[in-house]
Amino acid sequence: MRTLLDDQLNRELQELHGLSLADYEILVRLSEAPDRRMRMSDLATATLASRSRLSHQIDRLESAGIVQRMTCSEDRRGSFAVLTDHGWQTLVAAAPDHVAGVRRHFVDVLGTKAFTDLGQQCAQVADRLCTRTAASQQEAS
Repeated sequence: MRTLLDDQLNRELQELHGLSLADYEILVRLSEAPDRRMRMSDLATATLASRSRLSHQIDRLESAGIVQRMTCSEDRRGSFAVLTDHGWQTLVAAAPDHVAGVRRHFVDVLGTKAFTDLGQQCAQVADRLCTRTAASQQEAS
């Protein structure tokens, strides 16, 4: 179900706005960050993308004028991804269509009670995974 839903939402974003679902997630993360920018390493972590994959996505988005890379002045090794004004406008244009797609293909199909129940179940799974991930990181350090 998740794969089919992601595929449908990805297709719609591509057709309507020229964005992949992964691109959209990057734009959302940047839009919510202070000054609409994040360190590339933090953005990779937040989107569960490898640094290499994220770098390729940022290259594409930068070519389209949607994001800009900036060198980190504090350490000069890291860099920031920054949402441009054009990127903000792109996100603002895509968001209503994406939200409508999520509602049409997922929320409305389940109905309020099933959707709420699923949300609670997903939160339980996510909590367990976060606990295990934190424990694994503590063991590694």
